[in-house]
Amino acid sequence: MNRRYAIGAAAFAAVLLAVTAAKILHVPLLHVPWAAPAARAVEQRGPLSDGEKATIDIFERVSPSVVQVAARSAANPLMGEESQGGGGASGTGFVWDHEGHLVTNNHVVANGGEIAVRFASGEVAEVDLVGTAPNYDLAVLRIRSVHELPPPVALGSSGDLKVGQSAFAIGNPFGLDQSMTSGIISALKRRLPTHGGREIANVIQTDAAINPGNSGGPLLDSAGRLIGVTTAIISPSGSNAGIGFAVPVDVVNRIVPELIRNGRVPTPGIGIVAASEDVATRLGVEGVIVVRTAPGSPAERAGIRGVNLSTGAVGDIITAIEGKPVRRLSDLTDALEQVGAGKTVRLTVKRGGSDSRDVNVGIADIERS
Repeated sequence: MNRRYAIGAAAFAAVLLAVTAAKILHVPLLHVPWAAPAARAVEQRGPLSDGEKATIDIFERVSPSVVQVAARSAANPLMGEESQGGGGASGTGFVWDHEGHLVTNNHVVANGGEIAVRFASGEVAEVDLVGTAPNYDLAVLRIRSVHELPPPVALGSSGDLKVGQSAFAIGNPFGLDQSMTSGIISALKRRLPTHGGREIANVIQTDAAINPGNSGGPLLDSAGRLIGVTTAIISPSGSNAGIGFAVPVDVVNRIVPELIRNGRVPTPGIGIVAASEDVATRLGVEGVIVVRTAPGSPAERAGIRGVNLSTGAVGDIITAIEGKPVRRLSDLTDALEQVGAGKTVRLTVKRGGSDSRDVNVGIADIERS
């Protein structure tokens, strides 16, 4: 054994013996006085960024005017999370004016029954249903009494929106009140199917997180102005997948005053039943194929004809309204809604292989016809 290894082994043996002796005698080898751990010092941060300040300002200004809407039916008095059916629904709404009107989605309150809202302050108030517009998934409520009404949400415009600009949603996802999410406007001019086979035109698409419970809440621009009312999502799981939709504020600002005045919105029409787009595509037709006209309707009085039930021959095809092309039924219904019930429009109609002709047709409120 070489000398260096022998010295090392002897030293190790001496330490081992010392440790063993210490254990037997219960004598500590070494006593080190450990100090109690102190809290770490807080590192000071710099000022908030301009973007953060702007977002905080939007939330602090608008959130007091956003409410949680809870509806319950007579069949089930329990308040539930927002659902497509069942006994209760929970969604979002916001203050529309100084008279105590609130705006929300029709599908949040469609089951009927009592409705209550909860403000950011925690105050709960009962409300009355003023009117609904299922074709636009909008509803107006009015507060019976409240201690102090928050200010109405400022209105913006949806006609000049740009894809890529910032968008902010405030609502109550899954019942978690006063939640804010942000994103961008992902697309414009989307079409959203609603009640009775009609569509909402120019719908806003956003990737700001929208989940069950957000329905009826405000979609805001970077100035904190209302640009839409959140209404639907596309998601295999039923939760946010980055594709949410909002009814554009220009439509909201046209429909809500009508609901406040009359409790309903006219459904402008000319009294036709149209073939589906699939049928028109298979036949190579660009326009609205009239299947039949309602008895006594403006279309019947104007001489518009439907499909010949004996031969199956196609009758009239509406190809334009006021000179603007009509490629599908939603083009026609959108134009009729813009003109309004009680007015007259010029339709361009083609029958069989004949040349097109113009026909003046009155617009009726087909829900009351």
